[in-house]
Amino acid sequence: MDKKFTISEIVDDLGVSKYTWTVYFLVGLALLFDGFDYMIVAYTMPQMAKEWALTKIQTGSLSSWSVIGLIFGGVMSGLISDFIGRKRTLIFFVAFYSLLTLPIYFAQSFQTFALLRILSGIGLGACIPIAITMMSENAPTKNRGYFIGSVMSFYVFGWVIAGIVAIYVVPTFGWRVVYLIGALPALYSLLLIFKLNESAHWLLGKGREKEALGIIKKMEIAVKGVATERALGSLIAPPARKKVGVSAIFGPEYRKVTMTIWVLYFFGTMVIYGISGWLPTLLVEKGYGLVKGYSFAILQNIFGMIGGAATGFVADIVGRRKNVIFGWIFTAVAILLLGVAGNQWQVVVCGVIVGFAINWAISGTQPIMAEAYPTEFRNTGVSWAQAFGRVGGFIGPIGAGWVQQMGFGFTGTFVYFAIPSVMAGMVAYLFVVESKGKSIDNISGVKA
Repeated sequence: MDKKFTISEIVDDLGVSKYTWTVYFLVGLALLFDGFDYMIVAYTMPQMAKEWALTKIQTGSLSSWSVIGLIFGGVMSGLISDFIGRKRTLIFFVAFYSLLTLPIYFAQSFQTFALLRILSGIGLGACIPIAITMMSENAPTKNRGYFIGSVMSFYVFGWVIAGIVAIYVVPTFGWRVVYLIGALPALYSLLLIFKLNESAHWLLGKGREKEALGIIKKMEIAVKGVATERALGSLIAPPARKKVGVSAIFGPEYRKVTMTIWVLYFFGTMVIYGISGWLPTLLVEKGYGLVKGYSFAILQNIFGMIGGAATGFVADIVGRRKNVIFGWIFTAVAILLLGVAGNQWQVVVCGVIVGFAINWAISGTQPIMAEAYPTEFRNTGVSWAQAFGRVGGFIGPIGAGWVQQMGFGFTGTFVYFAIPSVMAGMVAYLFVVESKGKSIDNISGVKA
């Protein structure tokens, strides 16, 4: 009798390979463009607020409108991806958010901008959970935390590029031009058609074993130069489940982990979207000027990339639970220090620490999501968790605007952001269950 294999056994045997890195960079670049298109609003807020005479709350909402789209995009992408595949869904939504960023160049009012950001935000919100799911299904078990966590560094790198572009484009050409640039990633979606492969786990889960074996051949050729011939029936498929989709993530087996992840990500996005959306404007208002204020924010995001890359590496060593608890408590302390920073150098140092810490924490949450659910509804679980979490991302910037409008100022704004950071750390301590070392096939209930 021929030996049967799980896909995870084959991937783990091949280890980190050229194929792994190819998937990593392909989905990573999709996230980079996603991050750019999301963050350009933070670097155009002061100009739009002045042109349209906006209040503090309206100014804060400029970052929040896209989050509404992110929520809908997350809800949609999980169901679509689990039904038609990871590849096709990612390609569609990369083109979607790019092409819907273009009309913002012509927006003549706050209301028009809000509508267009909601629509483009649908595509922006769809891509992140697909990228995380793709990495979870293509990375070896012992390195999965690193690849899931660090791929989010591409998203933050998009924030860095947005800031650099804004420094050179906004003062000379005006704020609208950066939204023209934001349409260019539509070209990248064409490259993904030819270069990105579908997830073998998803194919096998849909009964398409022949195609899954074809993907495995490509993996082996990338590593060894040759591929093992395997007959149909040699791959162990996940057992059929009575429930899939949304009903499954709220079933008795997954209800607790679903609620834990949802609350954890709610607090996390409240902090990261709020600070990233407001920091450039806060620094400009504190008297650092457009270029200097933007430069501080860019530097913070550069160190955020480092934090995002480091967290997955550490999570593979100490475990997901300890890593995320540390990340959120570290974030709370760093935010409070930034809030009381009294001079330029203190702002620079504390801002860098905040960028590092907050991306460490929220990127460290990503592996927990992907490892909570089986293949049949993994992307539904990830995307719905992120969709709910982004309600916090909507509230965060508006709440910060309200705090400032009430007169609490620079320090009060950062105290406001430290509170949900502490709450996230408490939720992780009380409810997160360790998933380090568990293969994707074990999650799906497959036994070799």
